[in-house]
Amino acid sequence: MTRKLIIAGAQLGPIQRADSRAATLARLVALLEAAAAKGAKLVVFPELAFTTFFPRWPMDRDAPELVGCFEAAMPNPQVQPLFDRARELGVGFYIGYAELTPDGHRFNSAITVGPDGAILFKYRKIHLPGSDHVKPGQTYQQLEKMYFEYGDMGFPVQRGPDAWGRPVLGMLVCNDRRWPEGWRCLGLQGVELVMVGYNSAAYDPNGGDGESEELRTFHSILAAQSNAYMNATWAIAVAKAGVEDGAGLIGGSVIVDPNGQVVAQATTKGDEVIVAEVDFDACRQGKEKMFNFAQHRRPQHYRRIVDQVGAETPV
Repeated sequence: MTRKLIIAGAQLGPIQRADSRAATLARLVALLEAAAAKGAKLVVFPELAFTTFFPRWPMDRDAPELVGCFEAAMPNPQVQPLFDRARELGVGFYIGYAELTPDGHRFNSAITVGPDGAILFKYRKIHLPGSDHVKPGQTYQQLEKMYFEYGDMGFPVQRGPDAWGRPVLGMLVCNDRRWPEGWRCLGLQGVELVMVGYNSAAYDPNGGDGESEELRTFHSILAAQSNAYMNATWAIAVAKAGVEDGAGLIGGSVIVDPNGQVVAQATTKGDEVIVAEVDFDACRQGKEKMFNFAQHRRPQHYRRIVDQVGAETPV
């Protein structure tokens, strides 16, 4: 059984607030087809791929526009054409979306779908950024804490199908990529490919001018490289990029190998496909030597990581 697989990052350009769902879905299908034409068997789409990044807009929780950004089922009639086309092509995919559960809970979620069109597993974003209330005076808000609940599924992994070489797959969403705890939880389960979709502001989302677009792009790529290396895994991080209704989003979509080296990178902030052939056996070098967790980890000294939230400095 070969353990090599061609994967693709399907970076999305901006989705404006007024763009129709049908137009957005057509773009997703076109990117899927373009990736398949390059030989990809697994395509990674961004976070919240079906909508604009709506957490920048203050809305009432029950406002029709806000509720309309959530998916009450996955798949559903609005997105079914993407599942159908992927199944026809024999291509799986990761995609991020706003999830509304049957009992009314709301999560920033992602799923991985196999080449047969069936959902392999789901992840719900744990590291929510932003605020739980509108901040007066800011042109654009970051209201994920107001619109979503913290993920409640931990950091699951799942074996991919035989056709993909049965890799151990893991998922993160956007801000999760900046927190090494999530990557290490995946690494401790032998992860071989971490898929990440993101919508990251090209400006300081907390106000002020402390973070430029260039610095935020650098940090985004750095997070993928460093955590891929420290967990001896392939990583693919894919953006929704460009300017949505005046608000910029960084690009910088990348595919990174288990040594932390970038093997493919987007060059635009529009709809773009990046592709690489990954060899999952390349993870063995790191997992069996430098990051052989069974041999080198000392968890008895790591209690602060799970017992403590804020930093505690000495008096």
